[in-house]
Amino acid sequence: MNRLSMLARALNTGGRVAERMSSVRLDPDGILAEARQRAGHDGGTHAIEEPLGRLLESYERESNLTFVGRIAARRDTLRLLEYNLRMAADRRRHPEIAAQEVRRPIFVTGLPRTGTTLLHGLLAQDPANRVPHTWECMFPSPPTRRRRAEDPRVRMAERQIRWFHRLNPEFRSIHPTGARLPEECLIITSHSFLSFQFNTAHFVPSYQTWLELQDLRPSYETHRRFLQHLQWGSAGERWVLKAPAHVFGLDALFDVYPDAGVILMHRDPVEVVASVASLHASLRSTFSANVDSKLVGAEQAARWADGIDRALAARDRGCAPPDRFLDVHYTDLIRDPTAVARQVYEHFGIPLTVTVEARWRRFLNDNPQNKHGRHRYDLGSFGLRAEEERERFRTYRERFDL
Repeated sequence: MNRLSMLARALNTGGRVAERMSSVRLDPDGILAEARQRAGHDGGTHAIEEPLGRLLESYERESNLTFVGRIAARRDTLRLLEYNLRMAADRRRHPEIAAQEVRRPIFVTGLPRTGTTLLHGLLAQDPANRVPHTWECMFPSPPTRRRRAEDPRVRMAERQIRWFHRLNPEFRSIHPTGARLPEECLIITSHSFLSFQFNTAHFVPSYQTWLELQDLRPSYETHRRFLQHLQWGSAGERWVLKAPAHVFGLDALFDVYPDAGVILMHRDPVEVVASVASLHASLRSTFSANVDSKLVGAEQAARWADGIDRALAARDRGCAPPDRFLDVHYTDLIRDPTAVARQVYEHFGIPLTVTVEARWRRFLNDNPQNKHGRHRYDLGSFGLRAEEERERFRTYRERFDL
């Protein structure tokens, strides 16, 4: 019997569910102890103890986790802690990892559902552009010198992704997932436990409110150490990275990566908020009971209005020189993706070859829009009204003519 069947059987055992739920403990001390045992050594974890404790408390009190949800939350927390310890040991064994220079990375960000995944995937077709892949974000240790396609961790990641797809088969129509696909930075920053990843998959309002008041530099310092780890095993000429949540931390991003470039994606936020609410509701329903779609809608609309305001305020304060930013409209990307990619190369002074352009065309032919089905959503399902969202995002819409 596979693990999914075992979980399904456990969910159908009537009165035994409460007993099984209580057996999946989300206490920080217990999970830390198990992570140390699995990693085979101890290590300093004091820097993450506060965010870890706040996250696990939010899981317990607010997330309304199902039995499967508790197992998933514990498993993911344990994995993050274990690989933190493993990466620390790797750096002690190989001090040259810490000497890796991360030069002129490019970050794709903006509101969610604005084409960040498409542009990231397109830019990843250039072998000179190093992107983090899902499998190595999930299992970053040990840093590998082997050909990545042969690494057994690819199969480990594929098994976990198949497990998720069986629990939520519709999610592929919302967002592509795969062990070898370019991954966004939230999985990387999750290792600091200062990450917007946890809010995506679970309802954790007290943790999220606390997070949005924190200095995010420790999160970006973890991010940089993670890139050094991956780069030591397999380098490229530059990193190309992606996450909408970078809009919340541009000051911290440029503190840690002062030579970075940022591509800021723009789309009518009235279209964005319903789509991002649908994504969050779908993910949370995989692991939690009684997801309130209207609460999700209100939460996401307010959160991303605040996020884009923070990003533009940081930009206007001069967190980086103006030429470090490139603005891209979603409609332009959808109309002519390769023209936008050429614009990126020209703006950031990246050499472009006909071979790379041919790779772009092949990628677009192999990955048409709605490849895994159309993602359907509407504002009303999430208690949102178009006129209210236009007003909420009015300053942003007017600034970028959306």
